[in-house]
Amino acid sequence: MTAATAPDGMVAGLDLLQRALDYTRDALGTITCADVDRPTPCAGWNLADLLAHMEDALDAFAEAADGAVGLSSAAPTPLEARVQALQHKACALLAAWLRADRPTVEVGGRPLAIDAIARIAALEIAVHGWDVGQATGCGAPLPEPLAVALLPSALQIALAGDDRFAPPLPVAVEAPAGLHVLALLGRRSSPPRARGDCS
Repeated sequence: MTAATAPDGMVAGLDLLQRALDYTRDALGTITCADVDRPTPCAGWNLADLLAHMEDALDAFAEAADGAVGLSSAAPTPLEARVQALQHKACALLAAWLRADRPTVEVGGRPLAIDAIARIAALEIAVHGWDVGQATGCGAPLPEPLAVALLPSALQIALAGDDRFAPPLPVAVEAPAGLHVLALLGRRSSPPRARGDCS
């Protein structure tokens, strides 16, 4: 990705999106069929529910590259097919955004700057990647440089009272940025549940 190939104002957003996708692809690689019914940090959702939501979100963010976001829901599919679809859509997402040629995206009839959408996409993708890792017990913490870059978007969502995420939780001021991002989105970081076949 270079400034010459990215839409105006999108270089930083695309870089952040790439890092979030890389992190989440690694988390998706930890899933086994035994994990499908495991609880996630998303209240009331098991891993299958979370994966369905993630697929819907990737579809919506890919649509945003064409200038508008519609609402749809992924049909139920077997776990292996769903993980493969998520990995494929994650790979295709950056390509869709590199083809974007509009400065704004219509979301619910309201124009938002394309870079802001890329940053929100990166935040949602990375945090749900963390959720996956917590469910499988094989997750890695949010990398600190990625978390630092995601923090402004997480704060914006928390201040707006965005109901896509749980209400913010308290966290120590001196805590790493990754813990602040998670707390702003209603997540309490804890060591992932141990699983013997993590590699």
